[in-house]
Amino acid sequence: MFSKILIANRGEIACRVAATARRMGIKTVAVYSEADANAKHVAVCDEAVLIGPAAAKESYLRADKIIEVALATGAQAIHPGYGFLSENSEFANACAKAGIAFIGPPASAIEAMGSKSAAKSLMEKANVPLVPGYHGDNQDPDFLQGEADRIGYPVLLKASAGGGGKGMRVIEKSADFKDGLASCKREAINSFGDDKVLAEKYLQRPRHIEIQVFADTHGNCVYLFERDCSVQRRHQKVLEEAPAPGMTAERRAAMGEAAVAAAKAVGYVGAGTVEFIANQDGSFYFMEMNTRLQVEHPVTEMITGTDLVEWQLRVAAGEQLPLQQSQLQIHGHAIEARVYAENPEKGFLPSIGTLRHARTPSAVNFELGGAPDPAAFRIDSGVREGDTISPFYDPMIAKMIVWGKDRTEALARMAQALAQYQIVGLNSNIAFLSRLITSQAFSTADLDTGLIERNHAALFPTPAPANLAILSLAAVSLLQSEKSIGADPWQSSQGWRMNSYMQRGLQFAEEHQTHAVQVTYMQDAWIIAANGESETVRLVSRSGEDVVLAIAQQTVKGTVVRDGEHFHVFSQGTHYDLHYNDVMAHAGEAEAEGGRLTAPMPGKIVAVVVKKGQEVKKGEALLIMEAMKMEHTISAPHDGVVEEVLYAVGDQVIEGAPLLNFKQ
Repeated sequence: MFSKILIANRGEIACRVAATARRMGIKTVAVYSEADANAKHVAVCDEAVLIGPAAAKESYLRADKIIEVALATGAQAIHPGYGFLSENSEFANACAKAGIAFIGPPASAIEAMGSKSAAKSLMEKANVPLVPGYHGDNQDPDFLQGEADRIGYPVLLKASAGGGGKGMRVIEKSADFKDGLASCKREAINSFGDDKVLAEKYLQRPRHIEIQVFADTHGNCVYLFERDCSVQRRHQKVLEEAPAPGMTAERRAAMGEAAVAAAKAVGYVGAGTVEFIANQDGSFYFMEMNTRLQVEHPVTEMITGTDLVEWQLRVAAGEQLPLQQSQLQIHGHAIEARVYAENPEKGFLPSIGTLRHARTPSAVNFELGGAPDPAAFRIDSGVREGDTISPFYDPMIAKMIVWGKDRTEALARMAQALAQYQIVGLNSNIAFLSRLITSQAFSTADLDTGLIERNHAALFPTPAPANLAILSLAAVSLLQSEKSIGADPWQSSQGWRMNSYMQRGLQFAEEHQTHAVQVTYMQDAWIIAANGESETVRLVSRSGEDVVLAIAQQTVKGTVVRDGEHFHVFSQGTHYDLHYNDVMAHAGEAEAEGGRLTAPMPGKIVAVVVKKGQEVKKGEALLIMEAMKMEHTISAPHDGVVEEVLYAVGDQVIEGAPLLNFKQ
């Protein structure tokens, strides 16, 4: 076995490989770009070496630099992960020439499966079923259109060297063929440097089912059953599960044997995935083979009790497969959800930013009719709270995988896990995944690659506005965060008044609605009113960002995370982003640019928080006014110094009166 390996990747797969290597006593070397200097995969490996700037083509795709680092650090093998150089036959050959083991298939297998059209020709010879289509070299537009007319519409055009949904077009009728072909070729040449395409019959409501295969150098080859990856957006997977719902033993064996035949046809070694497109009637056709470990491999590990990265290492070191086909069995059901930094409501547009708050579910929370089962839950992630999702790489935050004794239990555990997952700082698809998992289509296994589009209305409903409970959580969190200004009870932020109750107006805004919230301070509670409702609210407990309230006769629990002027409220599996509109804090910002803050309305000064010459930070309280029976805090619009305070406590001010001089 190897004593040291280099991991030629980043993010969650680099961390995943490092975890198995550590368990096996193998030292690891990480490579990183300038953008990843503080990345998690750098921290979890034994050594780390900078290989270039942020752009992948100048760092993670520099095969020469990676091999140079492997030789310099004494690494005996290179694990490529997935993406980047994982399916690059030239890199595999270069490793061999340098005397370094490539933890993957031989270059010949990568080359054979690297071209979709060539691969399908090989599969045809190996009697692996193929979708009717044209996979040849003739790329003349008139010829290709003739082939499409022969196949019958709709026809799917695919870049021969492509992947990840790029260079793919569905052509509905012959009149649209030439325009669709030109568009497909443009995207193919830009993405892969090769504009060759193939044409296939486009199947209606197909399922995407793939078979995990594994082969060693001793002639052994097995399949570790199937994964259903039908739920996709933009031809990219969102949810994966194993085993595939509705799979019969006969069909599983047929697909498994076809996958093994495909692997043997190219002299395959290591972990690979044979992808099939399947009709609703059970018929299936070879689509492509991925000559690497797949993103969704954890669901296979969970149902088979294996560690596929360990298998990769052992096979690359010349060992036989740990298990033979007769020893492999399916146990329970596993589902994987890909948590991305993206905005599903805006076409799944990627989001960049810093993970200001990241709270992941805990295995001990899964108590569905029994004791907690740590093995029923797993998160593979390459980022931590405080890390940045940059524009340079894939926006995946994590993969969340759950296991259950059957699909029903796995679904329940995934729904529970998603309800506990909290992210602040950028957009994520967590809420969308929650709707997807609980949707009728997915929960009843009515699966096909068009599931998201087919159920768009149910998966993208108009969001319900924040109710009184959510607004109360935000309001109480704000009130509790305000510290008492001084010993004088008139300056207390707790709202103490003699012979009366103080009232205060707050304003929280969502994307499509603004909420005016009125707070009346009581002795040990508040009366909070909003949107025509009013209830007495008491604070039961507050621990950091976790808040428990008693509202009328109910207990309401939530987590409230403040990020600047945004209050992120997580409660009962729902996330609300409430923008706190402090009218008084911003009313004088324009004047502050000229060095002064003015009163936006007539009122009385009830507290002066700062002194002449005091330095303050943006958002810090300067003074408090009382107007229209409500208190309003005037805050610093930016960092600066108080030059002069123009009014004292008790002074009446008119609208527009300068309150203090302030310089940046």
